[in-house]
Amino acid sequence: MRGLIFLTSILIVLVLVSGTNAGTSAPRVVVRSSSYGHILFDGRGFVLYAFTHDRRGHSTCRRACAKAWPPYLVKQKPRAGNGAKASLVGTVRRADGRLQAAYAGHPLYYYVGDRKPGQILCQGVSEFGGFWRIVRPSGTPIR
Repeated sequence: MRGLIFLTSILIVLVLVSGTNAGTSAPRVVVRSSSYGHILFDGRGFVLYAFTHDRRGHSTCRRACAKAWPPYLVKQKPRAGNGAKASLVGTVRRADGRLQAAYAGHPLYYYVGDRKPGQILCQGVSEFGGFWRIVRPSGTPIR
């Protein structure tokens, strides 16, 4: 039963993540207010995380890691929305060749448990060899 619930949760997030660009010309990175202050979100209002194990401009989260922390996959460079700095928005190429949104060189991810816009369940969590941190508009991950 637990396995079925976990798999269903992953499928829901994957559908949400794959629909990130639906109906828009480009994905977005925006700044919104949260209980941590102003931080980065995607254009739908889902919080974006950075992984301290990543090297600048390179994602190290794959396989089981990417199932728990789905990368913010894009087909083109995201646009900087409300409060985000256009000069900090970019992409990195993943090992499988797909593009992942990045901010200040940090590849951006979702957390599988954040199921609704604005939800932040895993700030500062240590998992898969590093810490998962939400990101300030300056590009600095919050400790």
